[in-house]
Amino acid sequence: MRILGIDPGLARVGYGVIEIEPQQGRQRLLDCGILRTDPGRSEGERMVEISRDLRVLLRTWRPQLAVVEKFFFYRSSTTIAVVQARGVLLMTLARWNVAVVEFPPMQIKQALTGNGHADKQEVLEAVMRELQLECPPRPDDAADALAAALTGWFQR
Repeated sequence: MRILGIDPGLARVGYGVIEIEPQQGRQRLLDCGILRTDPGRSEGERMVEISRDLRVLLRTWRPQLAVVEKFFFYRSSTTIAVVQARGVLLMTLARWNVAVVEFPPMQIKQALTGNGHADKQEVLEAVMRELQLECPPRPDDAADALAAALTGWFQR
């Protein structure tokens, strides 16, 4: 089973693709990184970029499940744009008939570390342990997306 984890954003969308090998009892990293949008373009054009780049990932990896981090509300000038970008991600996944589950950051931290208030380093160490990685996935957005993907597997 392939799972795509997504950490939504407007400027950067983190993604991580894992493959589950239940016979071996392990998870394997296939790909991770970020989808960047051009800050010089309009918000609408950036949403088109996000959808286009996500479609490339979907064509390449053909995930059976997508795990999208729920938006954590805070007061910021980018809040509305991030929520809109998240909507584009969800719409694109629906158009590709990919099942979606969503988890808030606290639940992802709880699933990986046993502590819903774990810091970024603790989550990163858990991702590295679960995927048997020697080096941390970079950037942080990609590591967060991998944490979401793993949570999708753990909470199945």
